[in-house]
Amino acid sequence: MPKDQGVQATHVGESVVDMKFAAIADLDSAESDDQLESWRVRFLGRKGRLTSLLRGLGSLDIDERKVIGAEANKLRGELESLYEERTSKLKSTRAPVGSIDITLPGRKPALGGLHPSTQMIREITQAFNEMGFQTIEGPEVELEKYNFDMLNIPANHPARDQWDTIWVDSDTHNDVLLRTHTSPMQARTMEQNDPPIRVIVPGKCYRYESTDATHEWHFNQVEGLAVDDGITFADLKGTLYEFARRIFGPQRKVRFRCDFFPFVEPGVDMSIDWNGSWIEILGAGMVHPKVLENAGYDSTKYTGFAFGMGPERISMLRNEITDIRHFFSNDLRFLTQF
Repeated sequence: MPKDQGVQATHVGESVVDMKFAAIADLDSAESDDQLESWRVRFLGRKGRLTSLLRGLGSLDIDERKVIGAEANKLRGELESLYEERTSKLKSTRAPVGSIDITLPGRKPALGGLHPSTQMIREITQAFNEMGFQTIEGPEVELEKYNFDMLNIPANHPARDQWDTIWVDSDTHNDVLLRTHTSPMQARTMEQNDPPIRVIVPGKCYRYESTDATHEWHFNQVEGLAVDDGITFADLKGTLYEFARRIFGPQRKVRFRCDFFPFVEPGVDMSIDWNGSWIEILGAGMVHPKVLENAGYDSTKYTGFAFGMGPERISMLRNEITDIRHFFSNDLRFLTQF
């Protein structure tokens, strides 16, 4: 074989490899029909690079022509297959003609909304704000001192048992817990302020208990406290009666019955007339003298009343919800109704 033909054969062989890498790289970057057609003409057309390479094989001897010709024909088959795959892929990503009506108005983005518990808490606090109560919040991780001791709940009270209270493990303290009610803010508020006091305290509470249609291990509570010189039980009744009318309608009737809570004396529960029956919605009472004294108040001079309610239970009445667990199940079918 002449020397010049060997050089030409080697050059042709390198061109097959180089052409393969160049063709695949250009094909991957093609994003439209025009770019694909341009690629086809450039590499596979009558005057394309691969066709020109095949035409140049006549200058080689028969053995080299067979080897390089076979490689070139194999490359043509690969490029044609890759071209078909790329064409199909681009077509599959396009919307069918007429499937989009560009004359339609745009869709509004989905917007979130307030949780039904939050809505009810805001409605309750607004009712008391309009009666002169200030809204405050307190810590959910509380000290035993405020959750129990200062509220006249002694060490042997059942509420301190581990089956009711969720205690927080700590290497340095054994008096940290998740608050079982929002009442600790009674003690904290009186400890830090002088009368008169009128506050409403919404917040999350936790109790270690079984869940069912009317009980949850975590729930919201709204606490209220009023302390001043000369506050009487009549003030408590008038305030809560006005609250019931604002939440459940101006014709609503209320009923008070004796009940027991360690931090009030006397204690009562308040019910409303609902579908021909009396339904309890909250507990209340006059602040116990020991609670006043624990906060540093003179119980012979100051009196007050306190109350607490569950906004989820009130929402269940108003919206005819049968299972309190719906509030915390994160089911959009339930939440989007509010």
